[in-house]
Amino acid sequence: MLSPRVLIPFLLTGTIWGSTWFVITGQIDGVSAAWAVFYRFLLATPALFTLALLMGNRLRLNRPEHLLALGVGIAQFSGNFLFVYNAEKHITSGIVAVMFALLMVPNAVFARVFIGEKVQGGFVGGSLVAIAGVAMLLVHEWNAAPLGGNVGLGIVLAIGGMLAASIANVVQANPTGRAVPMVSLLAWAMLYGTIFDLGFAAITVGPPPVAQGWQFWAGTAYLAIIGSVVTFPLHYNLVREIGAGRTAYNGIVTVCVAMLLSTVFEGFQWTALAAGGMALALTGMALALRSKQRR
Repeated sequence: MLSPRVLIPFLLTGTIWGSTWFVITGQIDGVSAAWAVFYRFLLATPALFTLALLMGNRLRLNRPEHLLALGVGIAQFSGNFLFVYNAEKHITSGIVAVMFALLMVPNAVFARVFIGEKVQGGFVGGSLVAIAGVAMLLVHEWNAAPLGGNVGLGIVLAIGGMLAASIANVVQANPTGRAVPMVSLLAWAMLYGTIFDLGFAAITVGPPPVAQGWQFWAGTAYLAIIGSVVTFPLHYNLVREIGAGRTAYNGIVTVCVAMLLSTVFEGFQWTALAAGGMALALTGMALALRSKQRR
């Protein structure tokens, strides 16, 4: 864990993903969430295909592999991000990041249901502690409502995004998905998701807006290239190096960075309730991930 080839990408992915939650708030300021999601993956998709080619991965998929990529694309790069972008209209980005750190919980449930993977009692106990901590943070958010929006709706949307991402995670772990190079599968999935995003935005919002500020396009490029293309190879290389359980600990780095940025730039106000909730959430996540790693 302390060797540079592990420690550097570990901290880098956690930090980058922690920053993306805040950058998203700038993408939905003046541009609809649907078109913001489309612009992000319009830039990221060709870059991911290029990366697959540079890595020497095969890009030709058979019919079952294309169907899998289609399902993953709609769940991950459409449903997940559409829910998340809309959720951040109502609750601060740091709170959404904390909620998404609990992705390990639906992952474990769906893995148990669909592929029969068992989970230890320690994982359940740690998850319950983390959920209690997140609940305290949500109560704080409900009382403060810093964005002046519908906090309840934001919570529901964030949960929808988490479930969509979890479905994509579990589905791509089946035998068909394991036979495809990961970057190639993600490239095709992102392409299908981008096509779906285009249709959804055109039908629900109308013609695409053209944002005038350079900040929007700089943020979109950051999310597309740094937040979507650079981090995936680093993340999956970590999985190969130290295992999925230990790699999942970078979710704690992500939460810390996201909450720091939310405090500085979004005016998140810390109270005893919020601090206690954060402490419980981080402790519970660490306990759950530690238990899962021991399986």
